[in-house]
Amino acid sequence: MHNLSTSFLLGYHGCDREIGERLLLNEAFLPSDNGYDWLGSGIYFWESNPDRALAWAQTRAARKSTADRLIEPFVVGAVIDPGFCLDLITSSGTSLLANSFPLYQGILAASGTHIPANTGGEDYLQRKLDCAVINFVHSSREEDNEPSFDTVRGVFMEGARIYPHSGFRQQTHIQICVRNPRTIQGVFRVPASHFSTI
Repeated sequence: MHNLSTSFLLGYHGCDREIGERLLLNEAFLPSDNGYDWLGSGIYFWESNPDRALAWAQTRAARKSTADRLIEPFVVGAVIDPGFCLDLITSSGTSLLANSFPLYQGILAASGTHIPANTGGEDYLQRKLDCAVINFVHSSREEDNEPSFDTVRGVFMEGARIYPHSGFRQQTHIQICVRNPRTIQGVFRVPASHFSTI
């Protein structure tokens, strides 16, 4: 965990075009609060990866029922100052999470509550455990009057191997979960040249 205040990241947010156009007019992003969100509650961006943001929006549109599906998959770009970041690409970030798990586990055991599980195959597409532990870290810091994290950042190995026995996966990506909307410095319309799939 660290303060990356001198760095800016480009994040890409997959959504419906109607929502995206409103975001471009400075409407606020709505945070996700699903129990399976990979990095806990917040606003999600694909770091430096507009193609994955578009693929996510397309997949979501395809699997939603007609009543609530995305009408037209769209991507909005954002300039993000990570600020005080729970960076799970660093040793300090993963150590904080690892050290928080026994505390979380103990609280659940004392209350007779089952520990949530990560499910969804080899890639753990439903990350209820990780989401719960990360949200526990945030709530614990709040209770202890410690500074809140502005963002959470993680790398995810996902998808098929790019060739037999490869250590690289086709859908590997970095996600940024923004908890403090003030870290979003601006939004922009993503030019077609940013997409390799167009």
